[in-house]
Amino acid sequence: MSAKVFKKIEIVGTSDLSFSDATANAVAKASETVRNMSWFEVVEQRGAIDGGKVQEYQVTICVGFRVD
Repeated sequence: MSAKVFKKIEIVGTSDLSFSDATANAVAKASETVRNMSWFEVVEQRGAIDGGKVQEYQVTICVGFRVD
């Protein structure tokens, strides 16, 4: 039986709409260059404020992918 090995990378996604959309944007962009992605974990959520209103949502995630 072969054991699976994974690697984690940390990336930040952004969105004007929501934390959920920022997460989806990060995963979608990472999928353009990272193969075998299996899971993600949210590390941090934060945002930018401008004029007393939320301007941008930011999410730091770790993405785990299987190493070939």
